[in-house]
Amino acid sequence: MKIKSRVQLRKSSKNQLLNDIESIFGEAAKELEKSKFETANIDDQSLILVDGEPLLFQIEGFYFPTVKGALKLDLRKNVVTVDSGAVRFVVNGADIMCPGIVDADSGIMEGDPVIIIEEAHGKPLAIGTALMPGENMVGNKGKAVKSIHYVGDKLWNLDI
Repeated sequence: MKIKSRVQLRKSSKNQLLNDIESIFGEAAKELEKSKFETANIDDQSLILVDGEPLLFQIEGFYFPTVKGALKLDLRKNVVTVDSGAVRFVVNGADIMCPGIVDADSGIMEGDPVIIIEEAHGKPLAIGTALMPGENMVGNKGKAVKSIHYVGDKLWNLDI
């Protein structure tokens, strides 16, 4: 994956983006206020580089943290926690199935972007879209989250 273009965001666009992130994740976005924001296009993805790091990417018209962004910002909202048995599947890009989920934020609605973390260390493994409300994910059957970006994929290995 190669970056096709990089353009610094205007202050008004940056402030709007920060407000959007803050509305989803709360105060964690505050630490980005003094950072330099750039838009970057790679293949079919639109990214936001924060101080040169790919911390946000676009999902269905909304910007959401990459796995590296979730790690750096230590985000704890819109989170789905998987057990250790699911980790090897998640890091290979598999969708997240209900039997592997041990906890999910009850505020998650169908279609919401979510962060998938592992139970033992609480580290982000993937980013996905909820296929059902968070309260229905634990102890259910079927797919709960469609995986979009995960540790080890092209976006994770992107060289800036």
